[in-house]
Amino acid sequence: MISRRHILQTTSSGIGWLAFSALAQAKGGLGAKTAHFAPRAKRVIFLTMRGGPSHVDLFDYKPELAAKDGKTATLGRDSAGAKLFSAVHPFHQCGQSGQWITSLYPHLAKHADDICIINSAHTDLPNHAQAFVQMHTGSFQFVRPSVGAWTLYGLGTENDNLPGFITLNPPADNGGAQNYGSAFLPAICQGTKIGGSQLPDLYAALLKKDTAPGPPMKNIENKNVPRELQRAQIDLIRGLNERKMERDGVHPEIEGMIQSFELAFRMQSEVPEVLDMRGESEATLKLYGIGQGKDQFARQCLLARRLAEAGVRFIEIASPVQWDHHNRLREQLATCCGATDQPIAALLTDLKARGMLKDTLVVWAGEFGRTPYAQSGDGRDHNNKGYTIWMAGGGVKGGLRYGSTDEIGYRAVENRLHIHDWHATILHLLGLDHTKLTYNHGGRNFRLTNVGGEVATGILA
Repeated sequence: MISRRHILQTTSSGIGWLAFSALAQAKGGLGAKTAHFAPRAKRVIFLTMRGGPSHVDLFDYKPELAAKDGKTATLGRDSAGAKLFSAVHPFHQCGQSGQWITSLYPHLAKHADDICIINSAHTDLPNHAQAFVQMHTGSFQFVRPSVGAWTLYGLGTENDNLPGFITLNPPADNGGAQNYGSAFLPAICQGTKIGGSQLPDLYAALLKKDTAPGPPMKNIENKNVPRELQRAQIDLIRGLNERKMERDGVHPEIEGMIQSFELAFRMQSEVPEVLDMRGESEATLKLYGIGQGKDQFARQCLLARRLAEAGVRFIEIASPVQWDHHNRLREQLATCCGATDQPIAALLTDLKARGMLKDTLVVWAGEFGRTPYAQSGDGRDHNNKGYTIWMAGGGVKGGLRYGSTDEIGYRAVENRLHIHDWHATILHLLGLDHTKLTYNHGGRNFRLTNVGGEVATGILA
């Protein structure tokens, strides 16, 4: 049997967070845990805008940039002789809070008083692969657990029949599975992928009908073997694995396999129903824009709401379009906003109508922003020094503009929010102290925020 020393992890403060072994024995899966303190949010829906959306064209209104349009500016070694480039579409003040939002987001603008716009985010590198991985794991140098895995490790899941962490249509590049992996955390904490950008033909076939189920999930059912026989097979495999664990003392890989088999068996009863959207009303489908040319992302947003209702703790959605606009910014930005505006606004409307927005943290973010100067005449280069993310629900102040960049939107200067600060804030809203959520690996206590991170208390409701 597994001894007590394997059940409890030792942290810098003494006996700490329950280890996976005890949890697996207690509930046969990653059951719900008690947070460090009263949470404001129960779950997270992470809207990933891959490619680096241009903050100065979307949420960071800069009159000074418009006034200096076309003038030469030298902001660093790589920008010598660059010409400043004003926003390519107009901004409007929206809601009672007067939030500045691009005219390309008319549906989202109706939620101006629900969202907290953070204009002072910054990260370490302006390269897609490294910044994308750091946005997800806190590190661009080493393989580390993703923020979703840390959330699941800290809080467990509310539904034993579904994965606690699901990623919808994740990109295969820029770190791939590392962005939803568990690294040295127990394998059961890693994200479960549904769909994927590498399966465009499968998506296209599925989305021909407006009432089709959600994204495909392969091999969820075995119609050739009765459930009773499947249960007997899994029990046999589990018995063999447990005997090996008794011999080895501790074997995280075997523990992960046991829980994966058990979860897969239970998922057969609930996943098909959750993915099947045919029971949604016509009004709901119309709200999200399903059947109006925005089907892929709209279905993902609707599915995120269904997964949240079903008890999934962390849900990530990858945008179906790339925001990497080195040229043709005016046209391509309109395309990206058109593909995401209505579905995102519908998700917020739907959550709010169901009373779920108050305890669901919705996050919108890319890996970095864009430069205030032009590239290729009509595009923008990468900018990691200052950019925008926004959050809604889950205990954040709606209608708030937090932090700022300089007068032209190049560098974060007020209430600067590093990736570690952002992660610390997300965990705090979930009731987790980022300094205490640790895992002992290789003789060291690791955490999502490494040795940094401060909670942005100014955005808390």
